[in-house]
Amino acid sequence: MKTPYKVYQIFPKVVSVAFIILFVYTSLSKLLEFNDFQSQLSQSPIVSALANPVSYGVIILELVVSFLLSFDRTRKIGLYGAYAVMVMFTVYIVTILNFTTFTPCSCGGVLENLGWTEHLIFNSVFIFLALLAIFLKEEQGLKYAAIKLLVLFVSATTIIIALYMSSEKEIKHNNAFQRRYIPHGLKKTGDYQLESNGYYIAGIDDNTIYLGNYMAPLFLKLLNIKSDNQKDVWLTLDNTDLPYKRARIRVEAPYFFIGDGTVPILLRGNIDNWKAKTFSLKEAYFNQFVPMDSLQLALLTTSTETKSNALGILNKRNSATTLFLNKTILDKQIHGTFDTDGMLLNNSKSKLLYVYYYRNEYMVINHQLTPDRIGKTIDTISKANLDIIYLQGKGQYVLGGKSIVINKYTTAYGDYLLINSDRLGKHESDDILKAASIIDMYNSSENTYLQSFYLYHQVNGKLLDFKLYKNLLVAIVDDRVWVYHLDSKYFN
Repeated sequence: MKTPYKVYQIFPKVVSVAFIILFVYTSLSKLLEFNDFQSQLSQSPIVSALANPVSYGVIILELVVSFLLSFDRTRKIGLYGAYAVMVMFTVYIVTILNFTTFTPCSCGGVLENLGWTEHLIFNSVFIFLALLAIFLKEEQGLKYAAIKLLVLFVSATTIIIALYMSSEKEIKHNNAFQRRYIPHGLKKTGDYQLESNGYYIAGIDDNTIYLGNYMAPLFLKLLNIKSDNQKDVWLTLDNTDLPYKRARIRVEAPYFFIGDGTVPILLRGNIDNWKAKTFSLKEAYFNQFVPMDSLQLALLTTSTETKSNALGILNKRNSATTLFLNKTILDKQIHGTFDTDGMLLNNSKSKLLYVYYYRNEYMVINHQLTPDRIGKTIDTISKANLDIIYLQGKGQYVLGGKSIVINKYTTAYGDYLLINSDRLGKHESDDILKAASIIDMYNSSENTYLQSFYLYHQVNGKLLDFKLYKNLLVAIVDDRVWVYHLDSKYFN
């Protein structure tokens, strides 16, 4: 009888000490770097509007719970409080990972060097410890404890969901524009389950979808559109000594290109053998690259002179490599860095397109890097609405959670420009976004908005990439590839 008695007495105390160490350490860490903590909260898509009160509230809550856990008389209340706090933190992480439009950096504390998934595992362990301690400590029985725990769980979850819904509504809704939706514009022709959500679309041709993988930079998965067969290939490089960090593959059959950007190298190979040789070395660092043909690539880079985004064309003729850079083509609105961020595209008609992320604007650009046309999307935000924060501890500027993304993902083929936006217009409800993504369609040659349609996918799936090729639309949603054909009634 003595052993169970000791367990009932000792285990809740041990768990309480663990929570005290955790909460006191994290709250003191946040206080010591309070400005950075507030800045990180303001990046959150869930609590950005309430970053100041939440920053104080979290610290006070952790210290109060630690105080309650320190005394026998209040320890049971403290354990319930610790459980509720950890549930709130965990629901917050689950929401960040699965339902928000971007994932901010974590908010410091004892696990500041770990990612969100590691935070989730850590929190789950402490929730489990709190549950065991409460069941051992509760004198009124397991049923009574279970009811209180359920009430606390529902309350904590409701608080986080309410914060998320209010934030999403503020950012997404804009009743100043109205979409024209077409019914049944897409015909599903296939879907494929992938091993993870780390894939992106490296290219498409008449027979094959080429999928790169962020976690395995030299790996390609080939999906045969006609036979549904799959093939895995590994690329070989003639230069493997450089410190590659984020190599990306672009396939333009019969060639493929691979570039990093953090190191100034581009390599080219043939899809017959998947062997890449150095195409350009030490010409330019870059953020994005787009093949224009077998000898030319367009680059999005940062000008060392203006410290802002610039576009360039890398040309290799007769074994000589030249780089032409246009440092002023992107229209600055604030300081030229975040406000000119966007996506660089090739429309297969000897034209480049640049679609700004944070304003309702895109450019059609010729191969001399001068604008042919400037078009507008149907959203009404013409000036970037950015929440720029300076992190003193890291000495860098970052974007906060109140920054409004207008054009999220884009693809182009011929005259068609397709833009994914989760901004909601007049008379639109966000219920549909649980199982579909909104695609707005433009004619980039005529600078006209044509129509919008829903790209349906698995429930609660997040669109990660999509690409148009002829009448084929391919999308990656989490760990699944969706293949659609465009209805010729709406698409020529």
